[in-house]
Amino acid sequence: MPIDLRRPARTYSIRQLCLEFNCTPRALRFYEDKGLLNPARDGMNRVYSYRDRARLQLILRGKRVGLSLAEIGEILDLYEADETGVQQAARSLKKFRERVVALEQQKRDIDDAIAQLQASIEALEKRLAETQPDLLPRAEAYEQALRRGLDELETSGA
Repeated sequence: MPIDLRRPARTYSIRQLCLEFNCTPRALRFYEDKGLLNPARDGMNRVYSYRDRARLQLILRGKRVGLSLAEIGEILDLYEADETGVQQAARSLKKFRERVVALEQQKRDIDDAIAQLQASIEALEKRLAETQPDLLPRAEAYEQALRRGLDELETSGA
């Protein structure tokens, strides 16, 4: 009897997956409630298969790039219908291209907002320098605050 090497018999506990993927048990239960994961049960314990682990990895990747859970579910369900993965690949390609277009628009919007804010900052700094220089924040304080914000983002894993 041939063995399917794509699906090892290994199983995972909810704790193991949470540690590996840096997510919470609540998130895994939520994905289960949404029909994205379907772990087996051993009494009250959830037992995740290699397939569940792969699905979780795809769910988290999809979320990271901004796909909705409905879109992720749609892509995952295509694998059930066609194990060759061709339909899933075609649908994924379409969704990924759509997401790139949306993200590029967001990037342009963010760049425009930053440019507007920088122009406003310059105008306000000029006005304060001329009228009330003692109210003008030091540039170093701004740079420190900006660095703190970036450091906080990096340590939070965002």
